[in-house]
Amino acid sequence: MKVFITRRIPQEGMKILSQAGVCKVSLWDSDEPVPRAELLKGVAGAHGLLCLLSDKIDTEVLDAAGPNLKVISTLSVGFDHMAMDEIKKRGVRVGYTPDVLTDATAELTVALLLATARRLPEGVVEVKNGGWSTWKPLWLCGYGLSGSTVGVIGLGRIGMAIARRLKPFGVKRLLYSGRTAKSYAAEVEGEYVPLDTLVSESDFVVVSCALTPETQGLCNKDFFSKMKNTAVFINTSRGAVVNQEDLYQALSSGQIACAGLDVTTPEPLPTNHPLLTLNNCVVLPHIGSATYSTRGIMAELAANNLLAGLQDTDMPSELKF
Repeated sequence: MKVFITRRIPQEGMKILSQAGVCKVSLWDSDEPVPRAELLKGVAGAHGLLCLLSDKIDTEVLDAAGPNLKVISTLSVGFDHMAMDEIKKRGVRVGYTPDVLTDATAELTVALLLATARRLPEGVVEVKNGGWSTWKPLWLCGYGLSGSTVGVIGLGRIGMAIARRLKPFGVKRLLYSGRTAKSYAAEVEGEYVPLDTLVSESDFVVVSCALTPETQGLCNKDFFSKMKNTAVFINTSRGAVVNQEDLYQALSSGQIACAGLDVTTPEPLPTNHPLLTLNNCVVLPHIGSATYSTRGIMAELAANNLLAGLQDTDMPSELKF
C-alpha cells in the first residue's frame, strides 16, 4: 500500500514503517513544509497519509488522494489543520499523538512563564550589551509565583500537567475554567470559576485550551481589559485563541504586565511583527514538545497509528469523531 509522508520525521517512526513490510513509503525529504503542489502530487492514490500540523488537509487534498485513502496519521495532538467533517464523510480513520507530548509541553509552559515573569530574555540582553552596571533595587524586577493566584483556561491533560508543576512554587489559589468542572482538579486544589472571574482575579493567566469555534479569538480586547495590570499572560495552546492586535495594545499600553507565547498566527511570526518590538513579550517558535525523546515517541506513535489504519486494526491512539 502506498503511504505519503509530508516531512522528514524522527528515525524512530521511519524505522517502524520500513520494517513493517506492509507499505511503500514516499517521503517529502526535507525539514521544511511540503509545497502545496507537491502535497497534492504525493498524496495521489495513497492509502495512508502521515502529516504535520502545518499541512492543510482539506477537500482538495482528500480529492487528490482519491478513494484509496484509508487513514490519516498526524504527528500532533491538535487536529484543527484537517477538514474533519469531510474526512468523516469519506470514512477515513484519523490517528493523532495525545498524552506523549503532555509532559514536554507542560515543562515548556512553566519555563516560558518563569522566563516571561522574571524577565530572563531582557536580562540576557543586558548582560551581552553592557547594560549590567551595578546592583539596583528595582532593575529588571518581575513577578513571582509564591503566594499568587494562577488561572488555567482549559484543565485538560496539558492544563492539569501545568497545574501540577506550578503548585509546588507556592501558588496560593489555582483557578480554572472550561466547559465543565473536573473531578481530578481536587489534586491541585483547583477552583472551577467562570472565565471572567479567572481573568480578573489571576496574577498569571495560562491558556491551555483546544482551538474551537468558541475559543477562536477568545483572548481579545475585552478579555485583556479585565486582567490586572500586573498580570502575566501565557499561551501555549494555539495562536488563533488570541487576538494579537488586541494583545499588542494591552502590552504596549500597560493594561497587562507581560506575555509569553509559544504559538502565534501566523507561524512563523513575521520578523517585523509589532509584538516582537516589545520587551514585555517573549515569543518562542512553537517548541512545546521539542525534546528529543518526545519527538521520537510521537514519531513512533504516528507510525503505529498509520500501520493500524492500513491494516484495519485498533490504533494505539485514534481520534473518535
